[in-house]
Amino acid sequence: MARLDAVTLKQLRALIAVAEHRSLTEAAHAQHLSAPAIHSQIKGLEEAVGRPLLTRPADGAAFLPTPEGAAMLEAARRMMALLSQARDQIRALGAGHAGHVTLGTVSTAKYFAPHLVALLQRASPDIEIALRVANRGETLAELGRGEYDLAIMGRPPREYLQGAVPLGPHPHGVILPPGHPLAAAEGFDASRLMAETWLVREAGSGTRILMERFLDRTGEGPPARIVTMDSNETIKQAVIAGLGVAFLSLHTVVEELRAGRLTLLRGLGLPLMRHWYLIVPPQPSGVARRIADQIVGLNGAYFPDPPLSG
Repeated sequence: MARLDAVTLKQLRALIAVAEHRSLTEAAHAQHLSAPAIHSQIKGLEEAVGRPLLTRPADGAAFLPTPEGAAMLEAARRMMALLSQARDQIRALGAGHAGHVTLGTVSTAKYFAPHLVALLQRASPDIEIALRVANRGETLAELGRGEYDLAIMGRPPREYLQGAVPLGPHPHGVILPPGHPLAAAEGFDASRLMAETWLVREAGSGTRILMERFLDRTGEGPPARIVTMDSNETIKQAVIAGLGVAFLSLHTVVEELRAGRLTLLRGLGLPLMRHWYLIVPPQPSGVARRIADQIVGLNGAYFPDPPLSG
């Protein structure tokens, strides 16, 4: 009765060598073994299969596979080919030449991240890149759980400062609806600005934290009214509708500014310039390191170009 679970790779290699060289001696030389060792491997394989796998004519000619040996030989060669493919793939993965990378971004980055991924996929079609977008809190949590290979955000957390690589400028500003009284002035009256209704992101958002710092430096006391909204898109539409003003990343409003559906507040210290960062966790895989190097090498070519003068 066949016991194929007892078959070893050494036995299969010995069978292939004898079939190719037709001689125990030559097979042993090719495998850097002794002839008795090759004979032992073949014997063990035949015991596991339960049938003779090689035959040798009475005149002492070369070894030939039996029908059962031919079937086992075909299977052995397929297995060796699969193992060779796996070895090559593992080497490629280790060298960063193939594999999968999950890129996490904060929601503000969704206005350029798809373009970035498209550039990366064209440069490295052998690497699958999954893009995941979430708010800052969720992005940090998933980064901490190891669910992202790389992440893009502003203001990197302290625990990732050593792996934070600046990618390019990240302008922020106050956006107004067209025709707003503050839109025509070269400067702005801080008290008038603080009297506005401010449409803001959720607490903990990087944009909101930066807005609060801006307002602390700009006026005395909090704005007259704050309305929290859960997305940049909702805030943009609310400003266009005249429901208030907002402080946003200018990378989120490029099209609206160009089309004249929104306008910028102008004045000293605006736009407020920060940076985008690529977060590379400790001990990245070879493929993650390759993609990280490509992102840095693009020199911000994927960033939108907002009109900063109006």
